[in-house]
Amino acid sequence: MQESVLSSRRAPPEDCAAAAAAAAEDDADEPKSRRSASFPGARISAAAAAAFFGLFFFLLLVLVFAARGAQPRPVFCGSPYDALTRSALLVRRLDGLASDFGSLGVPWYRTSYDAISKQGKTVEWTTNDLLKGLEEFLPVYETRPIKNNMYGMGFDHSFGLWFMVRWLKPDLMIESGAFKGHSTWVLRQAVPEARIISLSPRHPEKYLKKGPAYVDKNCTYFAGKDFVDFGSVDWAKVMDKHGISDLSQVVVFFDDHQNELKRLKQALKAGFQNLIFEDNYDTGTGDHYSLRQICDQSYIRGGGHSCFIDSDEARIRSKRKKFWEKAVDIEELCGKGDAWWGVRGYVRDNFNHSNKAIPYEEHFENSRFLESVLDVYWELPPVAGPSLTHQTRYDPARAPNPIIEDGQYGLFQRLGLGRLETSVFNGYTQMLYVQISPSTS
Repeated sequence: MQESVLSSRRAPPEDCAAAAAAAAEDDADEPKSRRSASFPGARISAAAAAAFFGLFFFLLLVLVFAARGAQPRPVFCGSPYDALTRSALLVRRLDGLASDFGSLGVPWYRTSYDAISKQGKTVEWTTNDLLKGLEEFLPVYETRPIKNNMYGMGFDHSFGLWFMVRWLKPDLMIESGAFKGHSTWVLRQAVPEARIISLSPRHPEKYLKKGPAYVDKNCTYFAGKDFVDFGSVDWAKVMDKHGISDLSQVVVFFDDHQNELKRLKQALKAGFQNLIFEDNYDTGTGDHYSLRQICDQSYIRGGGHSCFIDSDEARIRSKRKKFWEKAVDIEELCGKGDAWWGVRGYVRDNFNHSNKAIPYEEHFENSRFLESVLDVYWELPPVAGPSLTHQTRYDPARAPNPIIEDGQYGLFQRLGLGRLETSVFNGYTQMLYVQISPSTS
């Protein structure tokens, strides 16, 4: 059984005894009560003596209660940024209500915006770049043709797709899975002059009969009766037709709910390098096998799980299940034989129409293969904390820190995000950008 490894941001204090001593010294510095002075009882009347002793015992009681309140402060041995410590504080103080980002582990992450890979490369953009992008994207998003994109991308992923594609500036964009065309519209806003190829079983124009949809006049569609699955396209021929010789100038966006390992291998075979996955589902959730599920391994910091029903992870998950719709408790996470990988030991594919068991050994080898071809792995953080967006679906304990953290209400309002309906923030599923290349080994 794989033991749970909870992610951490800093190491805990090295000397807890020193911390306790420091706290005791702080308390020792507090003002001490004055000593009671002696008094000549022979010169005091009986009534005065009774009054004096009454006052004395009253003050004594006050001092006793004050002394009880002045006991040395308890020292919590651990950094407040350490995930295990924060989880303990969560149970002890907040009873599962806190956001507590990353407290149950975020596989592959060292910090909120670091990506790691076989070459140690990271993305070029920073938190400040994301904030500037948010300010620029909001007015664009407010002009979207599909205002109610139910079952499609919300604000977080719309921003993520727009930001990453705009940063990469590709000559050609390929999307697998278009639905009503919202993602096509986002791609067009990001790089207006780039060419788009869209693959979708149903043409977006079919949705125009029932409501808003988007059809791009300069997009090549493999949709409807002309649909071809991504893995069946002769990409060398298509690239030649579009005059593309440098495949590093192509971005492929997958929102087709297919096994992401399968899609990655197909893209690698075709020579594509820059991939974006819209629904990078967490372990135990989703309708297809995701790269995050593959990366969720016990040997990776922030990965792996324990199915022990009385473990800290089990208790924390049970509490969080009460407050976050997509939170997963241990009974949901673990299947037969304590199989927690994928979804209860199964690989889902094709909108969960295909569902087969996978032994842990194969799941582990999938992770090793992924490591061998990954150059960059970066998950989009949530746009803002749930106290600002009022989202109640994804569990922050399995997500990186948001771009705008809880408590930054002024920044949230200044960027204009408060103008949006809260429902547009409910679609976060760890959108992922990866850069891949053939293994050198």
